[in-house]
Amino acid sequence: MDFTTIPYWGGNEHLENNWSGKRGKALSSMLAVLAHDPDTGIINYGNTNVTHKNESNEVLEFLDFYKSGISSGESKLKYLVFDSKFTNYENLKKLDDQKIKFVTIRRRGKNIVNRLEQIPAKLKKIIRVEMAGNKKRSLTVFDEEMYLKGYGDTIRQISITGHGKIKPAIIITNDFDLKVEKVVRKYTKRWIVEKAISEQIDFFHLNLVSSSMVIKVDFDLTMSILTHNIFRLLALDLERYSHISDQSLFDKFILNSADVEIENEKIKVFLKKKRNLPLILEVMQKIDSYKYEWMDDLTIEFFGASYS
Repeated sequence: MDFTTIPYWGGNEHLENNWSGKRGKALSSMLAVLAHDPDTGIINYGNTNVTHKNESNEVLEFLDFYKSGISSGESKLKYLVFDSKFTNYENLKKLDDQKIKFVTIRRRGKNIVNRLEQIPAKLKKIIRVEMAGNKKRSLTVFDEEMYLKGYGDTIRQISITGHGKIKPAIIITNDFDLKVEKVVRKYTKRWIVEKAISEQIDFFHLNLVSSSMVIKVDFDLTMSILTHNIFRLLALDLERYSHISDQSLFDKFILNSADVEIENEKIKVFLKKKRNLPLILEVMQKIDSYKYEWMDDLTIEFFGASYS
């Protein structure tokens, strides 16, 4: 889960200032939150009605939203991953009370850093963590359990050095059983939601809103999320292409022209020649027999044209 800033350049007296990492400064803007499944790429939650007053409670709002759509005992929610500014320790405890596992980063105060620097090297452990491209990276970690003020209970804390930063990264989680390598790997997947947010901005132009009314911006966000998810579902059907961005998916498979023939019982679509056309035709065979009620039960069949 992560926040994104949606700036508005018109009359903005009623808007709050939010930090924009893309522009490197605070802007009059609306703050939106997104929840993203790193395994499928699906964005399953979005909300633009976030204010400074309620932003730390968004994780609980998402949990309520998630539970409202499932039957009792059906939950598949395994982990929530977010950065240190996403919520507070009190809400982390509320997640723990509801048996929700979380992985997040702890803010590094001076006293915390000084304490970690005093820990003997022999108490630390070197691990190998999987990275993109089937590569692995060596990290030095110190895995401990400690009482966390504000959380009001014992937490698992994993301090990491050797990651290219001067100060250690500090992961905290309520999962005491998962191997330390897998905990670190889970947190590193948080960059995937940042990538999804980047796509919302660069490909779907989320930051080019036409109104400062939250309800209109929320509608824009909902429509872009819906489109993104349709793209992801298509990508999951395309062997070896499930990882590509929405922009690449559009350029490689969707951007094309066609000739259309309308018959009594079916519509024939002849897609013009393209490098990846055979694969998209194979995928579209799954819906050849589907009847569209809003088109008088016509079916749609896709073919490859003999010309480009």
